[in-house]
Amino acid sequence: MKISNADRARILVHALPYIQQYNGKIVVVKYGGNAMINDDLKDSVMRDIVLMSLVGIKVVLVHGGGPEITNLLQKIGKKTEFVDGLRVTDEETAQVVQMILAGKINKNLVNLIQARGGKAIGLSGADGHMILAEKKDERLGYVGDITQVNTQIILDVLEKGYIPVISTVGCDKQGNVYNINADTASAKIAGELQAESLISMTDISGILKDKDDKDTLISSVNISEAKKLIEEGIVAGGMIPKVECCVNAINWGVKKVFIIDGTIPHAILMETLTDEGIGTMFTKGE
Repeated sequence: MKISNADRARILVHALPYIQQYNGKIVVVKYGGNAMINDDLKDSVMRDIVLMSLVGIKVVLVHGGGPEITNLLQKIGKKTEFVDGLRVTDEETAQVVQMILAGKINKNLVNLIQARGGKAIGLSGADGHMILAEKKDERLGYVGDITQVNTQIILDVLEKGYIPVISTVGCDKQGNVYNINADTASAKIAGELQAESLISMTDISGILKDKDDKDTLISSVNISEAKKLIEEGIVAGGMIPKVECCVNAINWGVKKVFIIDGTIPHAILMETLTDEGIGTMFTKGE
């Protein structure tokens, strides 16, 4: 579709109030799922993040990478087992998780951002003891519960004008490596940073009254309503822990949390810099 110069100007003017609102503020983006697998979508996400950074928004990118971890485990003949939706992580699997998340995926994302004109530095939760963790459940092995987030290294990177790209690998003071759920990590990091917003990229539109009808999207949720949505079955299955992370992030000090469909090109910009947005927004409310 061809856009005239006049249309481009109107789009920029329309975005101005949102750019002013977010200028100098921290926005945490949780990135994973299908938007990470598809190369075109990945490019769209990185362009959005670079644009946000260039207009003065302090973007922190937190990423997972479950499918790539599963693929490598299959290649080396290691069976993947899940308990309550979490990957059972023995010591060998923990090393694979660290290699894929903190190595391959993290550095690829950094390179993509820089190829699009941004400035990025890759970090893992083990760097500077950023994410300290302990075992969540003996049945899960090295799956971590976060005990502390040290944000100074993130703030230092932001202050120098770089986009921190953080892989969700944690550690303890003895040097053990832990696999950390990306939704949990992004919520905790956003809370500790007192972020203006947390954007959680998923492969669904947001919270739907009818899961089979995209037109039933609930655009705004007060966190006091979240428990009722779970009780009524509107939020069910794998969405329950995601919504619980959204509620926790708000309680930890994040002003707004968005669940958006990361499979839509430029979803981040549509949610952040337009009136309507495209997903579900969580706020504390009255």
